Amino acid sequence: MSASEQPKTTRATRPPRRWPNIVSRTVWGFFVVGVGIFLLYPILVKSNFLFLFGKSPSLEEMENPKVEQASELYTADGVLIGKYFRENRSPVPFNKISPVLVKALIATEDIRYYDHSGIDLTALARAVAGGGRNGGGSTITQQLAKNLYKIRRGERGLLGHIPVVSTLISKTKEWLTAVELEKRYTKEEILRMYINTVEYGSQAFGIKVAAKTFFSTSPDSLKPEEAAMLVGMLNNPTAFNPRFHPEAALKRRNLVLERMGQANVLPAKVIDSLQQEPIALQYRVERHIDGPDTYFRGAVSQFVNKWCEANGYDMYRDGLKIYTTIDSRMQQHAEDAVQDRMKKLQQQFDRFWKNRGGNPWVDDKGKEIPGFIETQMKRTDQYKALAARYQGQPARLDSALHAKRPMKVFTWKGDGDTTLILSPLDSLAYYKHFLHAGMMTMDPFTGHVKAWVGGINFRFFKYDHVKQGRRQAGSTFKPFVYLTALDNGYTPCDRIRDQRVTINYVENGKDMEWQPDNVTREYTGINMTLRHAMARSVNSVTAQLTEKVGWENVAKYAHKVGITSPLLPVPSIGLGSGGDVNVYEMVDAYSTFVNNGFQSEPQFITRIEDRNGNVIKQFDPKQKRAIPSETAWLMLYMLRGGMDEPGGTSQALWEYDLWKKDNQIGGKTGTTSNYSDGWYMGVTKDLVTGVWVGGEDRSIHFYGSQQGEGGRMALPIFGTYMEKLYKDEELDITMGPFPKPTSKITKKYICVSDSEPRRRREEAVDTIATDNLLEQLNTEGIAPPDSLKL
Repeated sequence: MSASEQPKTTRATRPPRRWPNIVSRTVWGFFVVGVGIFLLYPILVKSNFLFLFGKSPSLEEMENPKVEQASELYTADGVLIGKYFRENRSPVPFNKISPVLVKALIATEDIRYYDHSGIDLTALARAVAGGGRNGGGSTITQQLAKNLYKIRRGERGLLGHIPVVSTLISKTKEWLTAVELEKRYTKEEILRMYINTVEYGSQAFGIKVAAKTFFSTSPDSLKPEEAAMLVGMLNNPTAFNPRFHPEAALKRRNLVLERMGQANVLPAKVIDSLQQEPIALQYRVERHIDGPDTYFRGAVSQFVNKWCEANGYDMYRDGLKIYTTIDSRMQQHAEDAVQDRMKKLQQQFDRFWKNRGGNPWVDDKGKEIPGFIETQMKRTDQYKALAARYQGQPARLDSALHAKRPMKVFTWKGDGDTTLILSPLDSLAYYKHFLHAGMMTMDPFTGHVKAWVGGINFRFFKYDHVKQGRRQAGSTFKPFVYLTALDNGYTPCDRIRDQRVTINYVENGKDMEWQPDNVTREYTGINMTLRHAMARSVNSVTAQLTEKVGWENVAKYAHKVGITSPLLPVPSIGLGSGGDVNVYEMVDAYSTFVNNGFQSEPQFITRIEDRNGNVIKQFDPKQKRAIPSETAWLMLYMLRGGMDEPGGTSQALWEYDLWKKDNQIGGKTGTTSNYSDGWYMGVTKDLVTGVWVGGEDRSIHFYGSQQGEGGRMALPIFGTYMEKLYKDEELDITMGPFPKPTSKITKKYICVSDSEPRRRREEAVDTIATDNLLEQLNTEGIAPPDSLKL
C-alpha cells in the first residue's frame, strides 16, 4: 500500500490519551519526593542545609553544654560576699535536690519520663488531637534542649523567618536535640540539668536560687507544698508568680499537688491537707550584682571584667569563683569603726554650722559661697537631662528644679528609709552637708588588701573614696620628704631650726618666692631633730628640708615607694600641695616602710576558678626593691615619733586600748588648707591603714582646728578599728613591737629632743600652737590654765 493509500488519522479515529496513568505517575513522583524529603528533613535541619534552617547544637556543645551561671565573689576566709550575673543560677548536685521536687516535676510535666527516649509520642498525639487543650506534648528532655541551647532564640536561618515554618523547624531541632541528650546522659543527669537550668521567675534560674528567692531555703530542704509551688511556676513563671499573682499561683500549686496525688507521690489525705494551706513566702530577689553593699566590689568587678575580656571569659555567665584578699571580719570591723566615728562627727559638723548660722560651703574667709548649690547643680546628670528636656524654656527648667516631691534620703538615724519632701535643689543641698570617709588596710608583706571602706553608705553614695577620690594629702605627705633626706645622707638626729624662712625658686622661667607658715604662724626657734620635727608636723622644718634635698627628688621618691598619681615638683610638695592622691596609693607607699623597703603592688584578687573548681588564674604578689632596708627601718622609727616624741601628733592614740605587750604603732596625721581634708596613716608590725575624712567638695569643711584636723577627724577611726582587731580572737593580729632591723643601722638615730617630754595627750593635734604656748608657760614657771591642760 502506497503512502497515498494509507488511511488518515483523524480526531475521531485517534486513540484516547491515558490521563489516569499520567496522574498516578505524577502523584507517585510527588510521593517519592515527599518521602525522600521527609527522610532527609532531619539531616537537612541538623546540617543547616544551604543555611536554610539555622545552626543546631554541635557535638561539643552536647558534650559540654554552656549554661549561664552566676560568678561568685569570696573573701579570703571563705565568705560569699557577692554575685555577678545576667541569669542568676548556681547549680547544685542531684543529691542536694529534694526527692519530692523531682517527683512533683515528673508527675506534672512528664509522667512517662522514664519510658521514652526524649520524645513522648503518646503525649504528642494527645496534644495534636486536643489542639493543645489536653496539655503540651513536650517532654522534660525537650524543654531542657530548648532552655539549654536557646533554640528558639538562636540562629534562625533563611526559612526561620516564615511564621509557621519557623515553628516547625524549632520543634524539629528540639526533638533532634532531645534524642541526642537521651543518648549521652542518664535520666538522672537530664533531670539535674533541667532543674538547675529552668527559669522560676523573679530573676531566679535554677532550683538553688529559686528556693532561696521564694522560701529562703535550700533545694534539699523544700517542703512538698513549696516544691509543688516551684514546679507549678515552670509552666508560666510570670502568670504563676506567687508574689504578684497569689490567687493564680495557689490554684496552680494545688493542681500540681493533685497530680502528685494521682502519681502516688503522697497519700490523698496529705494532698487534701496541703491544698488547704496558704502559700507562705519568704521572698527576696537577688540583684544582678548581689551581696552586701560594699565599695570594694566595684573595684573587683572592674578588674575582673578587664581580665575576662582579655582572656575570653564572661564574668556574668561563666560561673567563675573569684577569691579576694579581703578578710570578712576585718572588713566588718572597718565598716563599724567608720560608722561609729562618722555618725558622731556628722553630729558635731551639723551643730558647728548650725551655731554659726550658715551652710558649710564657705570660702577662705569663712564666708558662705553665693550660688554654690545652683552652680553644683549644673554639673549633675539630673540637671543636664532637665536642661535637654526644657531647652529654650528657662521658666519650665527653673520650675522643675524647684518642684518638690517625696524622696527617700540617707540619715544617720538607722537603716529605715526616711522620706522628705524635697526639690532637686533641696536634695543636692541636703546631701552636700554630709562628711565622707575612705579607709583601706593592707598587709604590707604580701600586698593583700584586707579591708576597704569607700564611703559612709554605698546605697546613697556610690563614689569610692579609697580609689576614685583624690585629694591633697596634707602633712601625711611629709614622710616622703624625710625619706628623701634619710636616703641621701641625713639622719633622724640631724637638726633644722624652726624659724620663718623664704624659699626662692624659678617656675616657668619666672623668679618666685614662697614663705611657708606653720599652722599657727608661730615659730619656736628650736633647733629640732628631724624626727622631732616630723613627729610634730612642723611646716617650717619640712619646707627647709625640701629645699635642701630638692622637690624634684621628693616627687621621685614618692613615686618609688608607691604613689602613682602625677606630682608637681614644687617647693610646697612636702606639705601635700604637689598633687592629689588617694587612700589606695598612700597605703601602698607607707607599706614600703614596713616591708623592709620592698614596694608591694596592692592586690585584692588571689585566684579565679572556673565553674568546675579548676584554677584558671593565680595572682601572685608583685614586689620590687624601692629603698634600702636601713632607710625603710629608719622611716619606721621616724613614724613612731608621733607617739614617742613630745608633742607628737599621734598621741591621741594613748586613749585607746592598744598598749599591751610592748605594742608599737607609727603614724602620721594630715590636714589640708581650711581643714578640707583630714588624714591618718597608721602602721603596725602587721598592717598599714589609711583613713581620709572630708566633705564631697573642698569648700565643705569645719572652720577651725578644734574639729577639723586629721588627728580629730581621721585618727579616731584608726584607733577604734585597731581596738576591734586586737580584741577579735579569731584574727591572727597581735600586739607587739616592730621587728628589729634586718641590716646594720649605720646612721645615728637615738637622740634627745630639746623640749621636755610631758604626760600623754588626750587628743592629737596637727599643729604646734598649743605646744608652743605650754612650753612658754613652763619656761616662765606659770601654771597653764585648765583650758590648755592636755
